Amino acid sequence: MDRKLVAIDLDGTTLNNDSQIAQETESAIRKVIEQGHVVSIATGRPFRTSQQFYKQLRLDTPIVNFNGAWCHHPNNYNWENGYHKRLDREIALSLLPLSRFPIVKLISAESQDHIYVDRAAEDTYSTGSPIKNVPTIPFSKENLQESPTSVNVFTAEEYFIPFIQDRIIEHYGDEVEVRTWGGPTPTLEIVAAGIQKAMGVEEIAKYYNISQDNIIAFGDEANDFEMIQYAGLGVVMKNGINGLKEVADDVTNYTNHEHGLAKYLTEYFNL
Repeated sequence: MDRKLVAIDLDGTTLNNDSQIAQETESAIRKVIEQGHVVSIATGRPFRTSQQFYKQLRLDTPIVNFNGAWCHHPNNYNWENGYHKRLDREIALSLLPLSRFPIVKLISAESQDHIYVDRAAEDTYSTGSPIKNVPTIPFSKENLQESPTSVNVFTAEEYFIPFIQDRIIEHYGDEVEVRTWGGPTPTLEIVAAGIQKAMGVEEIAKYYNISQDNIIAFGDEANDFEMIQYAGLGVVMKNGINGLKEVADDVTNYTNHEHGLAKYLTEYFNL
């Protein structure tokens, strides 16, 4: 078998419903690596909330964060294929008035080193994006002196996401990318135009000289769309959204909470 690049999403894919990597999943991933294949995380999370899983899996490969806005190697700061695409500061600041909508719980901006929030965070962030006990800076024109990686808009209910998304797209058109996901705190992430996980996966594949046909990608949400399409084998979790399943090459027989990723890897690689 040719050497494969296995790109894995975290929430809803590698992680179970308790936001943990089950032992069965960790074991399967380690066996794939021991066979000589490359496993890389491709997530919408910032590195600060994905680092624990990177360490748990004992990875030594590049990682894709912020849905493709930042591709880097945690163990090699001078990694030649790395990049960091930022959202224009003026666009980030112009999104702040969205906080006046009662349906918006919180707006934050994130860079590699800082988190800016427009109000007291408390329990607003879901488990997938915790900022509790993480130092934050008030999100204001005076404080935000850098172009952030992303702006996140957290809503009261998933029902409201299309309304806010339409307002943002209507105003900025092709200047930004808007990604959404559900969960305890439905979220819209706004990044620079053209940003997607597939960008980072492509750079990682180039670095390891792995062809597109030998890329296997796993995901479950709308932010995995381009990555699933780009991979030679795009696999969507049983619990994934229907629109993503329609463009997938395959769908797992089990959900993320039923160790669907581990079971698929075990069968595919004959672990």
